[in-house]
Amino acid sequence: MPKFEIVQKDDAVRKTATSGKRGQVLSLYLFFIDQLREGKAGKLQPADGESVQAVRRRLGAAAKISGKEITIKKFGDEVYFWLGTEAKKPRRTRNSAKPKTSSKTVSSPMERNGFSLETSNGSR
Repeated sequence: MPKFEIVQKDDAVRKTATSGKRGQVLSLYLFFIDQLREGKAGKLQPADGESVQAVRRRLGAAAKISGKEITIKKFGDEVYFWLGTEAKKPRRTRNSAKPKTSSKTVSSPMERNGFSLETSNGSR
């Protein structure tokens, strides 16, 4: 008969994610993230045969496992990362810069399609 036990979900996720060869690499990145403190940033340079994209991907995976939000930025062949997220600027679309010039206020889909919502006495 197997032995059943209740454990913390965070412990289970961390243990199962850090098993095997991929897990060994991820545990190193988890260590990097655990070293971060508020106001400090980490800097990684890919080893020979590693790409900047692979380093970024592993950092993101390790952050997800640890439950921490980090910001990851690339500068040349260096990867910087720190705790917290940056507020992203809203993307401008072609139409977002155009001012609204409609002078008539339309309040319902029926009116937009040309139907009148007036009652028999002339009020709405």
